[in-house]
Amino acid sequence: MIYLLFVVGFVLLILGAKWMVNGAVAIASRFGVSDLIIGLTIVSMGTSMPELIVNVIASAGGNAELATGNILGSNIANVLLILGVTAVVCDLPVQRNTILSEVPFSLAAALLVGFLANSALWYEEYKGLYISRGDGIIIFFFFFLFMAYVFLIAKEEKVYHIEQGEGIRKISVPKSALLILAGMAGLFFGGKWIVDGAIHFAKMLGMSEAFIGLTVVALGTSLPELVTSIIAALKKNTDIAVGNAVGSNIFNLLWILSISSMINPLPFDVASNFDILMVIGSSSLILLMLIIGRRWVIKRVEGIIFLAVYAAYLYFVTKRG
Repeated sequence: MIYLLFVVGFVLLILGAKWMVNGAVAIASRFGVSDLIIGLTIVSMGTSMPELIVNVIASAGGNAELATGNILGSNIANVLLILGVTAVVCDLPVQRNTILSEVPFSLAAALLVGFLANSALWYEEYKGLYISRGDGIIIFFFFFLFMAYVFLIAKEEKVYHIEQGEGIRKISVPKSALLILAGMAGLFFGGKWIVDGAIHFAKMLGMSEAFIGLTVVALGTSLPELVTSIIAALKKNTDIAVGNAVGSNIFNLLWILSISSMINPLPFDVASNFDILMVIGSSSLILLMLIIGRRWVIKRVEGIIFLAVYAAYLYFVTKRG
């Protein structure tokens, strides 16, 4: 039964996030909230809900390695897997704001988390590495700064919007509320079954929770972004694919990780420093490819390189166990 619930959990997690976002967008639009605000808040946070729910449940249950592994694994998959697959399907143009602001901010967020996670090394009484509640508050402050920046940019340039269609706007308030409740239930049960299944697999296979979080759970919680990016590529709507992946990484590091660590301090394994370096390296790879190619487009051959690097990373993590 636990294997079945593990698979069903991913389905509920994805559907739950979709239902909750659609219901919230419908209610917000009925009360006159602009598409700009809806896109920046409800939709952006909604796509990160799978990672958030899994992390909150894992953190509250004391499964810190699973929570940390899920975030780092999702961020690596967002760039190397999702952008890699999407670039193979169709060339990816990169927005100016993404190059000058979002990618550097994503790098800064990864460096901040890496520094805070290793800050205990400077203590006179070293008791192991961890991300404390105080660290979580610092990380959340930077998330607040990022959101303030995004609101200012969106207000000035009007580049953030959503294309939900008129169908969602015609959903009645009771049905919208029902969608939100169903989405919350799907997120809760889906997240719980995934965490329970991941812990079971880790014990059964003799592998760490961090490994399961970096691979199986991270891939599962990244499915919404992967499917969305592929569909966007097939429809030739690729101009926001890179921004979405990088933006999701910022949300994962600054929003989800801060909340998880404020619920329970997150012990941090020294081996996870390599995963943080991979997060930094994958984001840097975007800039490197653009500089080498001397154009603001990620081509198919570069997408293949992304996928090759991700395959090599999975091989290394599997050997590490």
